Amino acid sequence: MITEWDDFPVHQTSDPVAFPATSDRNFYDRYFFHGYDIEKRLFFGFALGCYPNRAIVDSAFSVVLNGQQHIVRASKRATDNHRALGVGPLHVQVLEPLRVLRILVEENQWQLRADLQFAASVAPIEEPRFRQRSGTRLWMDYTRMTQHGTWSGWIEVRGLRVEIHPQQVLGARDRSWGVRPVGEPDAGVPSLPMQFFWLWGPFHLPNAWVHFAVSEYADGQRWHECASVIQRFDESSAPRLLPARVRYQLRLRRGTRQIDWAEVWLEPEGSEAMKLEIQPVLHFYMAGLGYGHPEWGHGRYVGDDVVGGETWDLAAIDPAVPFYFHIQSLARVRAGTQYGCGVLEQLIIGPHAPTGLTGLFDPAS
Repeated sequence: MITEWDDFPVHQTSDPVAFPATSDRNFYDRYFFHGYDIEKRLFFGFALGCYPNRAIVDSAFSVVLNGQQHIVRASKRATDNHRALGVGPLHVQVLEPLRVLRILVEENQWQLRADLQFAASVAPIEEPRFRQRSGTRLWMDYTRMTQHGTWSGWIEVRGLRVEIHPQQVLGARDRSWGVRPVGEPDAGVPSLPMQFFWLWGPFHLPNAWVHFAVSEYADGQRWHECASVIQRFDESSAPRLLPARVRYQLRLRRGTRQIDWAEVWLEPEGSEAMKLEIQPVLHFYMAGLGYGHPEWGHGRYVGDDVVGGETWDLAAIDPAVPFYFHIQSLARVRAGTQYGCGVLEQLIIGPHAPTGLTGLFDPAS
């Protein structure tokens, strides 16, 4: 199956590009973006994923504004043309690889539109490979890069147009690809672990871009960790990347599994540790982008060419319901005398000794 991609020197196997190197049904290739204006309490997220072994492409755009989370989603059968990064009204355009990308949300019945451009502030960070087994099954094996940037353009929510300026609207994006659970669950004996602890945080400070990610077992043993401090100098100097280790102290909001406050220490080898004091101010529910959604979950078949949407009243959401466990929290951050902002992504399922959680879904007391 020859496609236009085969005219470029990008082959990694002896097959045409259309064929993944693995036949695992859970192979995926995804774009993710978020952006925010912390003063206006505006937050938006976008995801587009390709699942070639499930013959599906899906996408979603979601905006938190004025106490509501607005969502538009789309899904279709995949075609052979991987360069056509669009599903229904939702599109991604790579204008300059690793530097400038565009999100376009065309008119739809949920009255959610956007034309946004992401401009990278710094080179992407390649996170260590995520590789995890459950018994004998390799259920997670993927690579991700994370990149800080700024946004320009506009968003329109039910006729209310919000202009997006790079001086005010910051954010990050990631690209990940490989194998992790997507689509309909496999039949037979359950094989995936019923425990998952995950923190991920890209932050903007006046003198640095910082990023960390942590995954742990129930006893607190760490199976994945990365952190980076990218120091800013004058515009004529290249940013300097200092890889770092991570320590944290968390306080959970009573009756939930949401982080109410956090201290995170990033410890570069041979350099002084950077202490981040993180205070969430707003929650964005990742189910709005398909993460863990029972119907619109990533890679699930919902029809040949289907568009859907809805609006959630954030005040009516019960954060103790597992559907809402996976969140990205817009947060203020302080590092010494420096103040900034960013996002703390969190997902805690099952027991986790360091935070005192013991059951599958029990909330903090």
